[in-house]
Amino acid sequence: MTTQPPRAAGQGVTLTGAAPAEPVDLAELAVLLDPQDAVAIAKQPLLPRTILRTANGEVRVRQLIPPGHKVALRAVAQGDDVRRYGQIIGFATQEIAPGDHVHSQNLAVGAGGLELDYAPCSEYKPVEFVPEAQRRTFKGFRRKDGRVGTRNYVAILASVNCSSSATRRVAEYFRNSDIMKQYPNVDGVIALGTKGGCGAHYGSSDLGVLQRTMAGIVDHPNVGGYVILSLGCEVNQPTDLIESTGLGNGHQPTVLTIQQDGGFQKTVEAGIAAVKQLLPVANQAQREPVPASELMVALQCGGSDGWSGVTANPGLGRAADEIVRQGGTVVLGETTEVYGGEHLLTRRARNPQVAQDLIDRIHWWERYTAMFGASIDNNPAPGNKLGGLTTIFEKSLGAIAKAGNTPLNQVAGYGERVTERGFVHMDTPGYDPVSVTGQVAGGCNIVVFTTGRGSAFGFKPAPSIKIATNSTLYANQEPDMDINAGKVLDGITLDELGAEIFDKILAVASGERSKSEMAGVGEEEYNPWILGAML
Repeated sequence: MTTQPPRAAGQGVTLTGAAPAEPVDLAELAVLLDPQDAVAIAKQPLLPRTILRTANGEVRVRQLIPPGHKVALRAVAQGDDVRRYGQIIGFATQEIAPGDHVHSQNLAVGAGGLELDYAPCSEYKPVEFVPEAQRRTFKGFRRKDGRVGTRNYVAILASVNCSSSATRRVAEYFRNSDIMKQYPNVDGVIALGTKGGCGAHYGSSDLGVLQRTMAGIVDHPNVGGYVILSLGCEVNQPTDLIESTGLGNGHQPTVLTIQQDGGFQKTVEAGIAAVKQLLPVANQAQREPVPASELMVALQCGGSDGWSGVTANPGLGRAADEIVRQGGTVVLGETTEVYGGEHLLTRRARNPQVAQDLIDRIHWWERYTAMFGASIDNNPAPGNKLGGLTTIFEKSLGAIAKAGNTPLNQVAGYGERVTERGFVHMDTPGYDPVSVTGQVAGGCNIVVFTTGRGSAFGFKPAPSIKIATNSTLYANQEPDMDINAGKVLDGITLDELGAEIFDKILAVASGERSKSEMAGVGEEEYNPWILGAML
C-alpha cells in the first residue's frame, strides 16, 4: 500500500470563483496514492469544468469536489470496485464517470462485503533493531517492577458510580492547591470515576474485564500511588477487584467505604487524608534517563477525515516503526476501524496464531453487533463523511497506517496487560475514550492521537499528543494541536514528519506538557468499556 503522496509543486493553484482556463497537473490540485486507484483526493476545492492533466489523459471535473474528498479519474461501472491506497474501499452503486465526486451517493461497501485473502505471515519481516548503545533516551520514572512512567500521578479510583462523586471531591481539594507545591515530582491528583461497577452479573467475565481495566489504570507506571473509594454494596466489591487482579502485589491497597466510614462527607475527608499520606511517597520518584525501548505508545485516531490516511496516520506509522526499532512498543486499537483492512495485519503476523487471534476478534465483532440489529460496517460517522471518508473500508485502511510496517506480535484483550514488545493490536471499540482507556490499562504510558475534524482529547494518567491531518485544522485549533501533519501536502516527506513525531514523543515522555495537558483536559476521558447485561 503506497501512502507517500507526491511532493507538491510550488504552492499549488489557488481557485477563486472560476475554474482555471487551462488544464492543471493533477499533482497540483489532488493526491493520487497508488497507480491502481480510480480516485484522487482533492487538496483544495475543485470547481466544475476544471481540467486535470493525468498520466492517462485529461479529466474534466463534473461537480464541486470539497477538499479531502475523492474525484474519479476513470469510469467505473455500477457494481465494480473502487480503489484507494491500491485497496478496495467499496463498490459503485451507480455508474461513475471521470470527474465525478465519489462519495456516499455512488459508493458503498456492498451487500456481500469483501472476500479478503488473509495470507497469514506471508509478509512477515524481522525488525532491524537499533543497537542498544545507540538508542535514544527520555527522562522517565523507573518503577520497582521495572516499568517506566512518563508521568507521576496520585489517583483516587471509584469502584462504582456511587462513589465517583466522592473521588472527584477529593481530587478537587488538591487542584490549584498550595499543598501540591510541596511535591514537585508529582504531576497531580486525579479522580477516576466510573459509570459502571454495579448492575452487572456478579462473577461474570464481563465484570472481570471491568476489574482488570480498573486495576490496569492504577497499577500503572504513570501512577505513583492510589486510593480506592467504594460505596459498599456494589457488585464490583473492592476485595474481589484486588484479589482477582493482584492489585497491591501482596500489599493491601487503601480502601475507603462510604457505607462503613460515616457517609459521603466523612469518606471525602478520609480520602483527602489518605492522599496526603501518599503524596510524600510518590514525590520520592525522580526522572532519570531511560532508553526509548521503555516507551509503550497508544496509537489512536478520532474525528478522521480524507487526509488522515495520507498525512497524519502514515506519519505516525513512521514514528511507530522507529519506536519498534528502538525496542519499544506501539499498541493499535479500535478493532471496528480495522475491519476491511485486517488482511494487511494478518500478513504481518509473527506466527499463524497471532493472525488467527485477530481474525477471531473480527468475527466476534460481527456477531456482537448483529445481536443489536447493527453491523460492524455502520461507520464512518457523519463528521468523517463531511471530511471525505465514505466507507468503513476506506476509513480502516487509513487508520491502519498508524501502525507502520513492523510485525504484529500480539493481539491483546481489552484492558489486558500488554506482554510483548513491538507492534501489538488491542481489541477495543472505536469510541476514542473507551479505546484509549483500554490501551492505557494495558500499560501504554503515552498516547498519540490523530484528527482531521478536530479534537479536544486528553487522557490522564497518560499524556496525549494530538496531530492535525491538515493545515486548515491546525490553524483553526492550534491551541489543541501539537503537530501539523498538513505540511506533508506542502512538500515535507512522511519520513520527516515521522521524525518530528518521534522527537515530540520523547519530549513529552520526558515531562514536556502536551497541548491537552496545558488545557487541563484528560480526566473525563477515562471510560472503561462496560460489557454485558445491565441488571
